[in-house]
Amino acid sequence: MSRRFEGKVAIVTGGGSGIGLETARQLVAEGAKVVLNGRRREVLDDAVRLLGRDESAAVAGDISRPETANGLVAAAEERFGGVDILINNAGVFKPRPFLEISEADYDHFLDIILKGKFFMAQAAGKAMQKRGGGAIVQTGSMWAIMAVGATPSSAYSAANAGVHAMVRNLALELAPFRIRINAVAPAVVETPVYETFLSKEDAANVLATFHTFHPIGRNGQPRDVSAAILFLASEEASWITGAVLPVDGGVTAGRN
Repeated sequence: MSRRFEGKVAIVTGGGSGIGLETARQLVAEGAKVVLNGRRREVLDDAVRLLGRDESAAVAGDISRPETANGLVAAAEERFGGVDILINNAGVFKPRPFLEISEADYDHFLDIILKGKFFMAQAAGKAMQKRGGGAIVQTGSMWAIMAVGATPSSAYSAANAGVHAMVRNLALELAPFRIRINAVAPAVVETPVYETFLSKEDAANVLATFHTFHPIGRNGQPRDVSAAILFLASEEASWITGAVLPVDGGVTAGRN
């Protein structure tokens, strides 16, 4: 296996499972040290055991609070010497009709998805300045590009549209510091996020109905998205910044 990230230090939010954990696993396999974030300490402890205690660390906390972002950067600097890469992956997903969304629901989506990514990018960007540059990859969403009637997601989509806009704005602001920022916009990816509002059995049944939604004919897997994330974080993408890359099995290309 190539070692594209030898000597690099990465922060991965939402790193305890799904796309975040798979991305962290690949980063470590390619030479990086990784600091993970999530809400659940026991899940993060399992992830650190999987990745290796010499290669990884974890900071549990609510990413919507800027002090959590600052704590992640401090841990990366103290444990591994700095920050070179940020995978801004933390998010939530729960379809709910627009007319039923409460203020608390709205705040939850915006706080975790948009505010969390904003202040995490700010904290990491300051640390990357000290290293002479870096790379940020955000997990956005296909739902920020197009609406899906079967999964009403107005607040979720609005928050992720903000994430996409942030990428374009920060690409200009951070370029003088040699910091690149891009995003991936996944469609339906089979991760534990669906089990946050459905039983495991119901999630499996619902996900099975979405295979044909994608022109390629199947739902995504965490490795599909992590491969794109790692490309954007690597030197192979050194001339790419401000891009939002659909990783969606062809959904945004059009409908059959």
